[in-house]
Amino acid sequence: MDFRMELMMSQRWTDTRLVFPDDFFENTERFVLPIEFIDLIWHPDPFFANAKSTDVGQLTQRLINIYIYKNQTVIYSINLFATIACAMQFQYYPYDFQLCPTVIESFSYDETLVKYSWSPVAPFTIDPKLRLLQFVVTYPLRTEECTIHRDNQARNFSQLVAYFRFDRLLGNHLIQTFSPCCLVVSLTWFSFWLELDAVSARVSLLVTAMLTLVTQFSGLKLDFPPVAYAKAVDLWMAMCLCFVFAALGEFVVVKVIYSLTEDVKATVAKAEENRIIGNEQEVLSTTSNTLPMTSRFSAQAGV
Repeated sequence: MDFRMELMMSQRWTDTRLVFPDDFFENTERFVLPIEFIDLIWHPDPFFANAKSTDVGQLTQRLINIYIYKNQTVIYSINLFATIACAMQFQYYPYDFQLCPTVIESFSYDETLVKYSWSPVAPFTIDPKLRLLQFVVTYPLRTEECTIHRDNQARNFSQLVAYFRFDRLLGNHLIQTFSPCCLVVSLTWFSFWLELDAVSARVSLLVTAMLTLVTQFSGLKLDFPPVAYAKAVDLWMAMCLCFVFAALGEFVVVKVIYSLTEDVKATVAKAEENRIIGNEQEVLSTTSNTLPMTSRFSAQAGV
């Protein structure tokens, strides 16, 4: 994970070995050293210690500019394109911000020869027209001047560090991720108003919603570097899937309970019907047993 930036890096130092006649300055305090003489004067050799690649900007020639002042001060400016590695953390993605250091270090001159320090006045200037698609770049939260020890050379080297903060913009995720998920989950709630016997309509609605969320989740992961931990957006998608699955589970549970209730009602109704039929048969049996006795008693009375 990295970010690429274009910058104009300026270095200032004083070299007492530089001596020029006064006519070089032509009544000014400085003059521009021609490009063909740039490699003939001494200059420090900084490099980006955490850069993946660094290129010097050029059009018809390398974009390097050197001003030399009367007081033997040299300002060396160069246009660079650098790809800086950054160990980004995505646990709170897309509500995250990234803090990325930019490390400038002396390559061959140790601390006894070259000592770097930030400019006391505006060490950084960010183009106010700079616009990124997903981030807002803020000025460095802090700058550091430190020394690093290289074991293979047994020497200490001067180092400068600047920490840039990238705040992620949420507009794209609100439109592409959160709003569609909310609509799909809300759509599943319409299944609660469908008739219980509309099994095909309910199942089709819920399964389609779940497949839509899975497809959206898969497309979201394609645009994201793989990491070994769960992100905030993963939890969001998991909760959306849980809501849809809960709606499907609710339908299954209600259907089963309704079926069991209908079976119990049928059993009770059958038992009640059998009880009524039994009572009717008992009444008929009692009536048939009573009629012969009545006839016999009537016959005896007649005699």
